[in-house]
Order: sequence, then structure tokens, then C-alpha cells
Amino acid sequence: MQVLLADVSARHPAAKGNVPDALRHVSLKVQSGEQVAIIGPSGAGKTTLLQLTACALKPTTGSLQLGDVDPWGLPIRGLQKLRASLFLAPQVPPLPPRQRVVTAVLAGLLPQMGIWASLRSLFYPKHIETADAALARFDLADKLFERVDRLSGGERQRVGLARILASNAQLLLVDEPLSALDPARSEQAIKALTDIAAERGATLVATLHHVDMALRSFPRIIGMRDGQIVFDLPAAQVSTQHLHDLYAQHLHELDGPAVAADDVPDAASPPAAMHCR
Repeated sequence: MQVLLADVSARHPAAKGNVPDALRHVSLKVQSGEQVAIIGPSGAGKTTLLQLTACALKPTTGSLQLGDVDPWGLPIRGLQKLRASLFLAPQVPPLPPRQRVVTAVLAGLLPQMGIWASLRSLFYPKHIETADAALARFDLADKLFERVDRLSGGERQRVGLARILASNAQLLLVDEPLSALDPARSEQAIKALTDIAAERGATLVATLHHVDMALRSFPRIIGMRDGQIVFDLPAAQVSTQHLHDLYAQHLHELDGPAVAADDVPDAASPPAAMHCR
């Protein structure tokens, strides 16, 4: 699915009047099947850009096109159908603690199900083989019938990514998928995401704090700062100077966030809110 943003600005609904727009006059084109990483310091607008592209946030100015469609010009049913063809994966996956992993992964299929099929799947999951295959790509097949609240933070994050693999989405929007993963698991996760996108010809846009991983794994890099695109380059052309300018006053973020070992369940897992897409 092609993505086209033309002079787009956006702000969060709860933002006060004196707060600058989270996105300011952003223009961007991502071809169908392309794989793009978005980097930049915290607060650059990376997550907001994904939310806007996922039709979760309406632009205040400018226009968004997905394929050849203006999503905000569609009737409600048309917008819902379009949203079913994309997947927005937040940094913290919305996984109810008492839910079984198999059910959490198969939630990726919910947009293609009717209401009764969706409710039935909560108690009698179908397509178990789909969930098993998705989990296997993250070395989590043995967790298929485990409860979510018995997983470590890194395992929960990988379950959220396995949900993407179980979906049939043609536009994959992934926000900070490595924040709870160690280096080895990070490599595995990025490879799984880029491989599945290539296999199905899907467009993949991921925000990453791990700059080195972005440069190694994605052919195109977009640098954002203060709600604007600073550079949009092939990975091979991103220089040390580009990165130092992008992360000025935030150079510590160039090393990526520190993570804990990905094998110990959290002592206490607060209930997670469910978000429907």
C-alpha cells in the first residue's frame, strides 16, 4: 500500500492551545512494498506520524492518501474497511494480563472477522496453526497456551509483534518494536518483520531508537526532529554528521535504550488497556 502525505500538520486532541503541533508541514511518499525506518530523538513526532498514517489521528492541515484513497473522505464503513488493511503496533502491546497467548496473537485477524466470530474466538480460538507459526518466528511457540501475565516484558513485546505476522495487513506501522528486547532478540525481531513484509509485498514503516539496527536493516532512513523531516536518505548515505546534527543535545540516544534480560517475568504487570483498531 502506497502512503502519501502532503504538507501535513497534526496535533493531539488533548494538546493545549500554546503547544506546538506534533507534526509540522510533513510531506512524504512511501511506495507500496517499501521498507522504511524513522529515527530521531524522543519527542521528534515519530509516533504521531505513525498514528496519523494509521488513520488514528486526523491531520489539522494537509492531506493523507493511502493507496489512491483519502481516508478522511470515506464514510465510516469505508474507513473501517481501510483500517482493516493496515496494522499499527504500539510500543507497548495492548495485551490483557489473563489472556492466553494464542488469543492475543489471533487478535491480528479480528478486523477480518464479524462480531460473532470475534466473540467466539475468545473462547474457542480458530486458526491455532497461524498463531503457532507466527510465534515460532520469535522462538515463542512453547508459549502458545501460556497466560500473558506469566511472560517477561520482552516476551510480551514479541507476542505483540507475532500478532502482526498473524494479520493480513498490507501496511505495517510498527512503533519502537525493540524497546524491551536484548540485542539478539532485536536482530531476530527485525528480521521477522522485514521478511514477512517482503513475503507478502506489504509496506513496512518502523520507528526505531536503535539507530545502528535501522541502518543495517532498512534501505531507507527518515530522520525526524521537532515534528519535521530533517533528512530522507538511502541508509548508505546517512553519515555520522547527519546523525550528530539530528541528535544534537540528545547524543546519548544514539546508542539506543538499555534493556533488561528477556527471560524473567515481570514481578507485577499492571492491567493493559485494550485498543481496537
